[in-house]
Amino acid sequence: MRILPLICLALAATSAGAACIPIQQAADHIGDSACVAGKVLRVTEGPSGVTFLNFCADYRTCPFTVVVFPRDLRHVGDVRQLAGKDIEIQGQIKAYDGRPEIILRESRQLHGALRKLPPLPKDYDVARRGRYSAGKFQHPASSRKPAQQPKNPSGGIAVEEPPDRGVVE
Repeated sequence: MRILPLICLALAATSAGAACIPIQQAADHIGDSACVAGKVLRVTEGPSGVTFLNFCADYRTCPFTVVVFPRDLRHVGDVRQLAGKDIEIQGQIKAYDGRPEIILRESRQLHGALRKLPPLPKDYDVARRGRYSAGKFQHPASSRKPAQQPKNPSGGIAVEEPPDRGVVE
């Protein structure tokens, strides 16, 4: 009866020690959970705040990409630090728009020394792509001018009496 746990342990050890595949082979493993290795050339951010790790000069012809959604940046860290570095990433390879990708949700998907990325700066707001510092919000200036009250020569605000409507008492 102890053979089953040993077999499971051996299978887990061999899958964990499996070598990473290069980005060029990622398309052959769509749907699989695999380790993909490559050099990140650029880290770019899309208009909606989604961050992309690009492994090629032209992302449109690249055989693989890594996607980090804004909500996951707090679990991953400052992925901008990965530009110019060789990385190994573990995850399910999915096809999006005809190209393979892995969604990076947690720092533990990265292998080696890059697993401990520094956290995002405290004043970095992912919704506004670092352009807003929490705690320094200012309301926008109103484009309307305040209404001018007629001034009374005595210094107070002038009060107008309603016109007499000829009410008989």
